[in-house]
Amino acid sequence: MFSYRHAYHAGNHADVLKHFVQVQLHQYMNQKDTAYTYIDTHSGAGVYALDSAQAVKSGEYLEGIARLWERDDLPAPLADYVNLVRGMNPSGKLRYYPGSPYVAEQVARPEDRLRLFELHPADTRLLVENFRKLEAHKAEQGERARGRRILIEHADGFQSMKALLPPPSRRALVLIDPPYEVKLDYKHVRDALEEALGRFPSGIYAIWYPVLQRMESRQFADRLKRLPAKEWLHVTLTVATPGPDGTGMHSSGMFILNPPYTLEATLRETMPYLVQVLGQDSGATFRIEKGTQVTGTATPRGLDTGGPRKPVGNARRASPLSGAGSLRLPGQPYGDRAPKAAPKAAAKAEGEAPAAPAKKRTPAFRYADQAKQATSSARGPKRK
Repeated sequence: MFSYRHAYHAGNHADVLKHFVQVQLHQYMNQKDTAYTYIDTHSGAGVYALDSAQAVKSGEYLEGIARLWERDDLPAPLADYVNLVRGMNPSGKLRYYPGSPYVAEQVARPEDRLRLFELHPADTRLLVENFRKLEAHKAEQGERARGRRILIEHADGFQSMKALLPPPSRRALVLIDPPYEVKLDYKHVRDALEEALGRFPSGIYAIWYPVLQRMESRQFADRLKRLPAKEWLHVTLTVATPGPDGTGMHSSGMFILNPPYTLEATLRETMPYLVQVLGQDSGATFRIEKGTQVTGTATPRGLDTGGPRKPVGNARRASPLSGAGSLRLPGQPYGDRAPKAAPKAAAKAEGEAPAAPAKKRTPAFRYADQAKQATSSARGPKRK
């Protein structure tokens, strides 16, 4: 259960997508004066050393944040994220990478609350230690701690989230990205979201997931589209063509329930750049979808002959730059399926049987080093 350690994967292409989107969500929440609560259900260690034994062994960050590190042509939204990482590395050498708790601490305001949960005992200790050092550094700079702004718990984030919704200010940003080590993680995410929306339907919920060959991953986004949220926004980033054996993670997605109205335009501006810089072969691409709760019937599988993807429900057209496949427009029939009445009548006229209908500050301290912790070498697809 605790074999996954994100130190192996910190700063890879999936982290770039996740944390870039997270920065945009915080900036949107910051536009209103009312404070909000940030809930991180799977916080990890908070900060990762890219020169640790785990990071050096995998080298995944070299295909992610390292490719953006010295670029001087970053789109403005992406520059906000990269500058945050640069702020952790004042020497100019890429050594530390932020997890989502550190991103939240840097971008959220002093009045906003951070509620961080982690089940892995070693990562929980690292998370506490890294934030203790961060608070000590702030105190040296004359910044006073603001009450119980940050709370860290060694607990199940799915269960702990329930008690925090709805938040006192009626504003919340929730990030959910479990390890997906076991197939049940996909179900746990959906069940937790369904209950969270029942308690607090207006919150912003951001879900990261790996795009894998397993059935649970391929069906995940379509199941999230059926949750009772007012709107959803789904973006995926693919950096390479999947291998014939189906192993490895070449693609990941962010699925946002109740997304900011500004996020879609930001993604359309930035995703082509990420494909260009992070892409490893001609299979690199991205996809953007947006819609409301899907309640319609899915297109029959028999109609999918390996051509462009045929979406379900009321999803809108995908970006023209999103690679192969497009999404139907409102009112357009699913895929190759004809209107219900016409085929039967036409078949009678011809005498034939009817055809079957065919998702800042610059600390000077040394962060806790993951290499000093006893870890397992097993590696999973999840990022933190």
